[in-house]
Amino acid sequence: MRSLTRRVLLDTRYTLVGFPTTLIGFVLMVTGLAAGVGTAVIWIGLPLLAGTLLIARGFADAERGWLADVLQRPPVRPRYKPAPPGAGRFRRMVNPLTSGQSWLDLLHGIINLPFAVISFVVTVVFWIVPLACLAWPLYGIITMRIPGNIELPELLGLGDGYLVNAAFYVVVGLFFLLLKPFVIRGAALLRAGLGRALLTGVAELQERIDDLAEGRAAAVSAEANALRKLERDIHDGPQQRLVSLAMELSRAQRQLAKDPEAAQATLKSAIDATRETLDELRALSRGIAPPILSDRGLAPALAALAGRCTVPVDLDVQTVERYSAAIENAIYFVCAEALTNVAKHSRATVCTVQLVRLGDALMLTIGDDGVGGAHVAKGHGLAGLADRLRAVDGELTVQSPEGGPTVIVAEVPCG
Repeated sequence: MRSLTRRVLLDTRYTLVGFPTTLIGFVLMVTGLAAGVGTAVIWIGLPLLAGTLLIARGFADAERGWLADVLQRPPVRPRYKPAPPGAGRFRRMVNPLTSGQSWLDLLHGIINLPFAVISFVVTVVFWIVPLACLAWPLYGIITMRIPGNIELPELLGLGDGYLVNAAFYVVVGLFFLLLKPFVIRGAALLRAGLGRALLTGVAELQERIDDLAEGRAAAVSAEANALRKLERDIHDGPQQRLVSLAMELSRAQRQLAKDPEAAQATLKSAIDATRETLDELRALSRGIAPPILSDRGLAPALAALAGRCTVPVDLDVQTVERYSAAIENAIYFVCAEALTNVAKHSRATVCTVQLVRLGDALMLTIGDDGVGGAHVAKGHGLAGLADRLRAVDGELTVQSPEGGPTVIVAEVPCG
């Protein structure tokens, strides 16, 4: 109830305050536009038009602030085209004329008036009618005694008398009261829809383009880092073992004729080295694309990760759905790297891993009771996880104060 009341009050403020504001803006913008266009041939009109566009920008900024409350989303301000470097005074003065968003601001200020009027009238009606009808039993005793006064129930043929009138008005008042939150919300959204289309639509599209570009750059960076790490791991591990294995086999070959027993021991050592190399290669392959993930999904793959971790892991997987390969790989990679960091750096005694789907988002939460101090700054291990998630429009949140505990939350859209 408190949330509904707050929503009605915010929508009411938007429609009631917006009407006089829109009316003032309409008068200023229409006047400035007419004067600017009429005098543009003698150059005086250009500064007038630029000033009008700046006025429209001010009203548009105010509207964007109100839209944030009505649409329940952060305000988005578009990027206005700046004057070129080294531009003269007149060029800077008329610079608003070169910005497409400035003209959209002006268009909104002009065509928004009828929407503001409709929203204002609807809001006033649905506030006054319930109050007047529900309060009628208090003042109706007086109005009924006015000579020649005929109440609405009598005009509708429902009868006359105080009780009939009181019952009728109370029912009408309750009906309008029940409809008020929905009607006022609709009136606010009617006007807010126009504002969003003209005032923030281009900015939201530009933000989305920037997010996609950043996500693509993050994906490229994450893949490059993963390849460098893989190359380093192969060079430091299996490659060195293979070089050593080749040397052992060469030695065994030389020993076969002179000392068969020594050759036998060398071959046994080479076989052991081969097994160790295979184990390292399997471990590396699990970090790239583990077969259990592609064959059976996230739940068994995360269970395998938890089983290999040297710190006890309490695993809670509440979704068994299959998702796209990119999403599953990202979640698996984040969990694998996070558990590796827990085992190496946290000095934790217990770790928790939870995977749950909330609406259209997949949430992976990893916590431990270690010493804390983890963050996603560049140059630290978690920065690569953040880049990996951004590649699938995901987000990484880390809470790890000094002294612990640490909570890492990976959120990935999956709708």
